[in-house]
Amino acid sequence: MFYKKPDYPESDDIVLCTVKKILPHSTFVDLDEYGKEAMIHISEIAAGRIRNIRDYVRENKKVVCKVLNIDKAKGYIDLSLRRVNQAQRISKVKEFEQEQKAEKILEDVGKKLKMDLKTIYEKAGYNIINSYGNLTSFFYDIVNDKADFKKLNIPNNIANTLTEIVKEKIKPIEVSITGILKLESDASNGIELIKKTLEHVNNFNKNAIKITYVGAPRYRILVKAKDYKTAESILREASLSALEFMKKLKGKAEFIRA
Repeated sequence: MFYKKPDYPESDDIVLCTVKKILPHSTFVDLDEYGKEAMIHISEIAAGRIRNIRDYVRENKKVVCKVLNIDKAKGYIDLSLRRVNQAQRISKVKEFEQEQKAEKILEDVGKKLKMDLKTIYEKAGYNIINSYGNLTSFFYDIVNDKADFKKLNIPNNIANTLTEIVKEKIKPIEVSITGILKLESDASNGIELIKKTLEHVNNFNKNAIKITYVGAPRYRILVKAKDYKTAESILREASLSALEFMKKLKGKAEFIRA
């Protein structure tokens, strides 16, 4: 990546590295996000006795590590490979890949405006990162029409082009939750009453709700929204409305959160 974070990482930070040099009792790596060198002692490569350090690390391979100690005066950074769990590793790699894609979008903006990547960073990228901590978060604000370009002092030509390209390449984050609605009626027209109830639920929020048949008397309600809080609110209100509606029709209704 072109962008490098200033200064040093903090102790306990999770960092992405590229292995550069392997010695018998240590490994030297480059911190991809900082442009600095760090060391992993053999005792921090893996738990237990290590016979051959190359069984765990290879030159030019990416590894995710935890920052142990920093000595800014000497420029020393000590890392641990073995203290990073699988969830942290996956999260860090995903975060870095998202920033790579975000930087590629900045590069595309520059090409369209006949500016190199360095210039785009100077006019927009650095301001975004200083405010948001990364490019990706701001780009999702653009997708959700929440971005304030004026607050970040980003020129209109860059703001307009960035908005166009971001909305073309990044889709809004969407989450899904489900629940089961059990509907029963002893009335002679019970099937029609159930259909009316399902239509009532579907019309509650057509853009977010989808109902599918599971098997009498069970129907699945699927809710999609931009975040879990919104989705839970829609599902809760829709299910309560269904229970009240079916009750008025003298039927039986029950909601089970999946």
